[in-house]
Amino acid sequence: MRRTLRAHGRRTAEIAALALALTATVQQPARAEPTTLAEVRAELQRLYHDAEVATDKYNAADVKVTRQEKRVRTLRARAGAAERRLARLTALAGAAARAQYRGGGLPAEVQFALSGDPRHALENASLARQAQQGTQLVITAVTTTRGNLRADTDEASDVLNRLRANRRTMDTEREKIEKHIAAAKRLESRLAASQRRELDAMDTEDANDAQAKWESTGILERVGTEASPAGREALAYATRQLGKPYVWGAQGPGSFDCSGLTSQAWLAAGVPVPRTSQEQWRRLKHVPVTAMRPGDLIIYFSDASHVAIYIGNGEIIHAPRPGRRVTVAPAGSMAVLGVVRPDT
Repeated sequence: MRRTLRAHGRRTAEIAALALALTATVQQPARAEPTTLAEVRAELQRLYHDAEVATDKYNAADVKVTRQEKRVRTLRARAGAAERRLARLTALAGAAARAQYRGGGLPAEVQFALSGDPRHALENASLARQAQQGTQLVITAVTTTRGNLRADTDEASDVLNRLRANRRTMDTEREKIEKHIAAAKRLESRLAASQRRELDAMDTEDANDAQAKWESTGILERVGTEASPAGREALAYATRQLGKPYVWGAQGPGSFDCSGLTSQAWLAAGVPVPRTSQEQWRRLKHVPVTAMRPGDLIIYFSDASHVAIYIGNGEIIHAPRPGRRVTVAPAGSMAVLGVVRPDT
């Protein structure tokens, strides 16, 4: 009995010491060190949730940079085309002027007077004036377009530079979050096998309790049971990813974060959706939870920091968190924010 108490005391001391090191590693404000399994579990949940929120922010910043880079490339290509067209028109105008000079450069009325066929001379003079005027109008228009494109390209480049600077800031945040995750993993690794089993049992018990409460509302009697054709394709894709590891910022093919999985599943069905769970919540069509059907996306937590794909019968497929793998879980095991449907 004394040996058991001493062993338990050592494990408690190890948890406290590791928690103190964790706090120092991530440079957080002073926090009370967790000394019980329940407190350790709460700390792990906080760290992993913070990592998932940071994942969404980083992914969103990356999407904006990629989109802006594409816009800048398009504008530069259009500006280059305008430059080339202007050069050709200017060359043509110069050639026409030189040809007129070589022809004597006589005013139209003189050409008319000296011509053996006054009507023909009049027609030639009129056509020449029209051609010159038309060329000049085109040159003016292309010059204006070139100037506008240059201004748009400069503005777009400035935006791109700001977005890249923001992404560099997010890279710094990413390093911090990776430290959070590494510290959390170290904390878990120092737990005894029996303690890790107890933590898993706590997670399972809480998930089952939440699911039972969710089902007690009669929700499963009202939700749809048939997926749309695109929804079935998205579900088939998600099912093929079962067992692959969660890696934050990943969107396949070997690993996924939560929104990487759902966005790629629907992309495989031919329906592009936003990259992050927060953008999926913001931009996709909301449907009542009671009207959801397999293939719909369930958004979790008040900050929309997690997303899963509903597969029916009260279950989801999702990429849970670092250290876990893509898996099937109860749909009501986490706090449901709402449901969105990509294929409206």
